[in-house]
Formats: sequence, structure tokens, C-alpha cells
Amino acid sequence: MSEFLKTCLIVCPLVFLAGFVDSVAGGGGIISLPAYLMAGIPAHLAAGTNKVVNGTGTLIATLKYFKSGKIVLLPALIAGISALVGSAAGTQLASTIPEATLKALMLVALPCVAVFLVLKKDFGGEETPQRAVSRRREIVASALIGLLIGCYDGLIGPGTGTFMIMCFTAFLFMDLTTASGCSKVGNLGSNVAAAVVWALHGQVLWRLALPALCCSILGNYLGARYAIRGGSKKIRGMMFVVLFLLFAKLLYELFTR
Repeated sequence: MSEFLKTCLIVCPLVFLAGFVDSVAGGGGIISLPAYLMAGIPAHLAAGTNKVVNGTGTLIATLKYFKSGKIVLLPALIAGISALVGSAAGTQLASTIPEATLKALMLVALPCVAVFLVLKKDFGGEETPQRAVSRRREIVASALIGLLIGCYDGLIGPGTGTFMIMCFTAFLFMDLTTASGCSKVGNLGSNVAAAVVWALHGQVLWRLALPALCCSILGNYLGARYAIRGGSKKIRGMMFVVLFLLFAKLLYELFTR
């Protein structure tokens, strides 16, 4: 068996799973990036290839949510543009704030988020009456969501989509399905920008990206369909999985350095 085939057998199934999880509740990067590293791909090439593959998969999920009427365009577009700015700022801040400090804070925050979801069982449910918001609040909240979560994406990254879903639900009173659709637009902008930068620097393994891209597209399409058909209940369950994976990842990184 060739080395390339072995790499594909490691990467492609995990990229499919990552695409499925990401299109439902965000956080697919927790699965996909380690897949490339596990296959022996150097870190920069892994990051660049991951962004190209994830960006294409996110585009498919975005189109699926849009076709199903689960994206509110104005807040989604504002958050997407703001996320680009926030991601750039976060990347700059990453060099001044100790990463270990940020991850330690997240280890405290993540269980609190999980406890909140357990106690607030109606959070983001379609059956909960949705509150109307003013146009001004919609614009300001969307811009802040994109800016702050984009900044987090630049600083740390994993779980960006999950936190964006929660913010759309908490501050704009969207159900989880609509919030998931809107978050895909924000993630798409961030992924495309990062993918272009990595590609310009020659840090994309195109030979591997093409088969992985097909798996990501399939995973994202099936995941978006699963979320749209299952509604907020299915997204809520997947969010617990993502939060657990992110918590485990951060805990492992803090105690293995």
C-alpha cells in the first residue's frame, strides 16, 4: 500500500466526521486538524490544507441552510464581515497573550456553558416563542458576535462555530437551527480568508486536499440535512459532544507541555 493511500485512509474518514459535526454544531476543527497531524503532515501544511478543505465544506453547508430558509441574511453577513476583522486582530493578540492563560480560562468557562445548557432546556428551541429585536440591536449584536468570536478564532480557533451559534441564540433570540445556519456564513468568511493566505504561502497539500475535500463536502451536506430535519434538539445534543471534545483537547494540551 502506498504512503499516500495510507494518509488518505487516516485523513478522509475523520474529515468526513469533522464536516458532519461542524455543519451541525461547529467545532469540526477539533477533529480534522489532528487528523492531518496524525497522518504525519507538517503543522503548517496541515493548517493550510485543513482551511481549504473546511472552507469548501462550510460553503456546501451554508448553501444547504440557505436553501432551507434557515439563514437570516443581514445578521449573518454582518457577523461574517466582522469575523474577518476579529480574526485578524486575534492573530495579532496571540503573540502578546500567553496561550496557556487563555486555555486555562476556557477550562473554567466550558463546564459552565455545559451546565447552562443542561439547566436551560428550552435554550434555542423551536417551540420557544422567539422575541423580535430592533434593526439597530440586530446590527450591533451581529457585528460584536463576529468581531469577538472572530478574535477568539484568531487566538485559539477550535469551537468557533459552536460559540457563534450560542451567541446568535442568546443575543438575537434565534432558534438553534437558524443560529447554526447564520454561524456558517461567519465561518465561511473566516475560512476563505485563511485558506487564501495559506495557499499564497504554498502551505496547501493539494494532492491530499482534493480527496479530503470530497469527504468534507459529503459530511457537511449530510450534517446540515441532519440538523435541519432534526431541529434544535439534534443540534443541542451535538453541542454537548463538541464542548466535551474541546474541554478534553485543552486539558490534554495543558498537562502535556
